Amino acid sequence: MPTTVFDQFTRRTADVTAQLTTLGIPLTAPAPPPADLNPADPWASNYAVPVDRSSLAWCTAVTMLADHHHTGIDRQVLAADALLRELGVRGLAQLHSDLHAGAPVDYRFTRCPYCSGIGEDPTQPDCGEVGCASWLEFAGHDHVCPVCRGDDYQPEWFAEEQMTELEELLADAIEEREERASLRYRIRARLYRRTVRS
Repeated sequence: MPTTVFDQFTRRTADVTAQLTTLGIPLTAPAPPPADLNPADPWASNYAVPVDRSSLAWCTAVTMLADHHHTGIDRQVLAADALLRELGVRGLAQLHSDLHAGAPVDYRFTRCPYCSGIGEDPTQPDCGEVGCASWLEFAGHDHVCPVCRGDDYQPEWFAEEQMTELEELLADAIEEREERASLRYRIRARLYRRTVRS
């Protein structure tokens, strides 16, 4: 039976929600009660939004954290809750960068953890959810992935293109060096002739 690229997203959420259900962890992280929100505490979260643990973004975050720390997802539930509460889906890009020792991630060479390199938002939201301009709201309008910003994941093509650019830069540098060497040789020859005549 042929499968679409979007089936992998359904499988990801199904796998994580099945594990949560097996572990007895609720699929919704409740918002903290208003009494717990202390405006004087700089470390307190001021986001009173429940987190949907069955969303693709949350499942991606908990999977990334569990894989990186070599733990079960039950140990990373609160971290994934905090990430999604604080930064939303775009926090996945920050998390991905943090997991790569803080280096920026080039999604042309590294597969996006959220959209798996397709460049579109895998949840297929409508323009009203994303907040598109009214003139963009028409049938078939694609929404770029909020994590990789629609970068085209093609490492083979970009690597070949990059090698071509590097070869051109090297050829230019060699040519420039030869021109400078030729100029130095002519200057030395003139200086030598002047000193010999004197």
